[in-house]
Order: sequence, then structure tokens, then C-alpha cells
Amino acid sequence: MSRLNTTVLTLSLVAGVVAATAIVFPSVFDGGDSGPTKPDVSSTPANLEEFYSQKPVWNDCEGSNADARCGFIQVPLNWSKPEQGSIDIAVAINPAADPENSPYLLMNPGGPGSSGRQWVTEYLESLGTELLRSEYNIVGFDPRGVGKSTAIKCSDDKGLYKFYYEQSPFEYGSAKDLEYSKQSIAYFGAACLENTGDLLGHVDTSSAAKDMDIIRAVLGSDKLNYLGFSYGTLLGTTYATYFPENVGRFVLDGVVDPTSTSSEDSLNQLIGFESAMRSYLKDCIDNSSNCPFDGLTVDQAMDKVGRDFLAVLEKGPVATSERNRELSLNSGFTGMIAALYSESSWQYLTQAFNEFFDKSDRDGRVFLVLADSYFNYDSGSGTFASNANEAFKAISCIDGRESDDPESMKAQNELVQKTSKVFGKYWQYGGLACNKWPFDVKKGPSDYSAKGAPTMLVIGTTNDPATPYSQAKKLSNEVLEKGYLLTYDGEGHTAYGSTNSCVDSTVDDFLITGKLPKTEKTC
Repeated sequence: MSRLNTTVLTLSLVAGVVAATAIVFPSVFDGGDSGPTKPDVSSTPANLEEFYSQKPVWNDCEGSNADARCGFIQVPLNWSKPEQGSIDIAVAINPAADPENSPYLLMNPGGPGSSGRQWVTEYLESLGTELLRSEYNIVGFDPRGVGKSTAIKCSDDKGLYKFYYEQSPFEYGSAKDLEYSKQSIAYFGAACLENTGDLLGHVDTSSAAKDMDIIRAVLGSDKLNYLGFSYGTLLGTTYATYFPENVGRFVLDGVVDPTSTSSEDSLNQLIGFESAMRSYLKDCIDNSSNCPFDGLTVDQAMDKVGRDFLAVLEKGPVATSERNRELSLNSGFTGMIAALYSESSWQYLTQAFNEFFDKSDRDGRVFLVLADSYFNYDSGSGTFASNANEAFKAISCIDGRESDDPESMKAQNELVQKTSKVFGKYWQYGGLACNKWPFDVKKGPSDYSAKGAPTMLVIGTTNDPATPYSQAKKLSNEVLEKGYLLTYDGEGHTAYGSTNSCVDSTVDDFLITGKLPKTEKTC
């Protein structure tokens, strides 16, 4: 999932198709310690050969998937200077029905910050289709800085809760409120550096994409087959740009446009979430028997969200029945946005608004629960289940930033407010989202066409809130030298494995047989 790149005032954060290569899998699943057969590394630069020729130790995984095997693969901390040392990348592999004669498929679930390893060890049945899982050895990894890999650490749980959930004590939008947010972000970045060290300067997407080539080589594969969702599409496109000759069958679902600026990304997300909110409101008004917006037009309902929900939270946190916790503007906005990622979550948004609009017994509980889900927060233990949000911040800030020039921010603020009368107010000052970050931006490739790579399957959902459909169209038709666009006409963020059989069968046919329809398809 592509996480919401929130602004400073809101959260203080803010085809030619090659054949799949069958790999001998002798020891990963048969109890041995060494990995699969390694490929020829004669063309590998001498200072990288030890990384490309390593043989990891594979063991049983922690988690519900008893069939999976886990290990660590070492990659350079600094790809420009491999001699500076190595970091660990956590990898999990689930066997195909015939693992020794089946190819590998590397996957990334998005983020940045989401754990691919955990998808394999805990959520495998939610990945794609049963057919895909039987035909491929599925490989999940935690990108550098994430999860079980050498990880980013910024703060303890109390510090993280304060940063993500708590609200400025000053009037919303005031100079003091803005200064509070700037100081909060600067402090957070300094804490990330203190607790993470040099790794913080090397968690950029380009480095993570290069790590994927070492994973490919260590698994003994001449070509990399890949399934990337959301931010995972950026990883995949970047990999294909650096290693077009190593690209196998690539599927990119829920596209992040690698050629857009941070300001354009922010605006695109605003447009996406505005559209998703309007779709939710129309469905609620037309089809729900308990819709809190009954009798209103969509425009009137949007105004009610701004007036009776967001403006109320601006004045200060609202009490909830959730363990005596309060709902702030930060957590309320996040909870609302989180429910827009999937049409299946709209029912919870209706429940949340109904409870909040009850003036006799106002309760922000459901919005808080939705925010907890987004932030991976366990209110019972008071702990965050992963470092996903810390990694998201660090990776986002080193990949790109909006301008913090006052005139540029003013122009962007005017644009977002013009774009969305209700949400735009909370989408301002994106140029301060990485205020005083300890490291400068590390630019990626200047050309993402992946010249020489085979055709990649690009999936776009027409009303995707987080990665708007326009980005999939652009990547497949303008950016990539060879892209095929599969359109899902519907709601939600990403499509494969979660929408319909038309999408699933098209993706499966491509990944398993290499075949694509003769003309671009809409499901």
C-alpha cells in the first residue's frame, strides 16, 4: 500500500516476454543450510562479488506459515562504496507445489515500509491467487531499513505516539502551530539519526532496488520475476531501469509515477482521496439505511465532513470510549483517510461518522481504531507492531521533498486549497514535512524507460485514492519503453488478488505463461 504522504499541518509528518527461469531449490526446503545454486558471477564487479556469490543459511520462520524458510542476505550499506560494510536483508520463501522445478517470484507489498517477509510468513493466502502460489516459489523481503532487515529506529513507543497522534496545543494553522510542527519534525529526524546511524542516509529506493539484484543472484536466478504493489511499483520500475537485462515477468499494481515531483505526488494523492471520498458519500447516501449524510447531496455531505468533523477536531481533541483515549485532528484525519483505501472499509467510515455526529454522546472511537490500524498501533500494550511508519518517513524524505521555499509553499498551498475545498486545508506546507532532515535527497535515475527490458504488466484502478489511475496510464504508455496497461474499473487501492477474476486471470496468465491479451484490457 502506498501510505498517505501527509502534510505538516495534518499529521506532523508530514511486450517481449522472457521465459521464467526454473531454479533448482535443493536445500532451502530440504533441511540443508546452504542456499540455492548460485549463478555465474564472472561479470560482477570485483568489489561486489562477495555479495553476489554468498550462500545464506536458511531456517524455519517464525509465523503461521510452517512451510516457509527464512534467512538473511547481505548487501552493501553504501552501494557507491561497498567497502564501508554490509547490512542484512530479511528474506522469506514459500515453496511452490513443485519447488525444485518452479521459478521464483519476488514481491513487495508497498509502503514504503511494509514487510514483504511478513506477507510470506503470515499473510500468504492474501497474496494473489492459489494458482500463482502453487506455480511460484514466492519470495518476500524487507527492504533496507524495514522490519527484520537492518532497521530504522527513531523513537520509543511513547515518542512515536506523540508524533503520530497528538495535536499541537496552538490554534490550527497559526504561526505557533506551524513552528510547533517544524520543531516536532526536526526533533524526529534527529532522533532517527541518533538511533539508526549511517543507515539513515542509505535507505533510498535506488539502493533498495539494487539490493533486489543481489537477492536474484543469491537465489540462483538469471532473471528476476516480480510482483510489486503501490510503492513496490517504484521499486520495480527502478530495478528495471538499472538492470533491464535481468528483468523477467514484472507486474506493477497501483502505480507510483517515478517521474513526478514530490509536489505533484502530493497533489495527485489529494485528488485521489477527494474522489474516493465522494464515491463513498454517494454510495452511503444512495444505498445505506443508516447513512449519516441522508438527504444531502455529495457536495453538502463534503461540507458536513469539513464543518462537523474536521473543524470540530481543529478546536481540540474529542473524548472516545477507546480506553479513555482522545481523538485528535491528526488521528481523526488519518482514520478517515485509512477507510478510503478499500471499498470494503466504507462500512466502518459510516459507523465512525454516526458515532462522531451524535452530539448527545459524541464518540471518536471508530476513527481512532481506524488510525490504529493504519499506524500498526496496539492500544492494549501501547506498542507499535512494526517500524513501518518510521521507515516510511525516512525513505520518503531521502527520495524526494517538496520545496520549503516560502513562495513555493505559498503557491502549493493555494493550489491544494483550490483543488479540494474541504481536504485542501489539511494538505498544506508539504515543504516542511522533512524539515531539517539529517540527509539530503538522493536522486534516482533520470530516465525510467527501462530500455531493453521486456514488456511489463501495469495495473491501474480507475478510482484508486492513493495512486491515481493517471499514474498507471502514464507509466505504461509514456514512461516505460514497453508497458501493457490492465485497467480495473472500480474502487480501492491495487487490484490483483482483491477485486475480480478478470484481473486475477490476466495477471496469472502473464506470470505463469508469459501471455498478454493482444489489446489493452479493462476489467
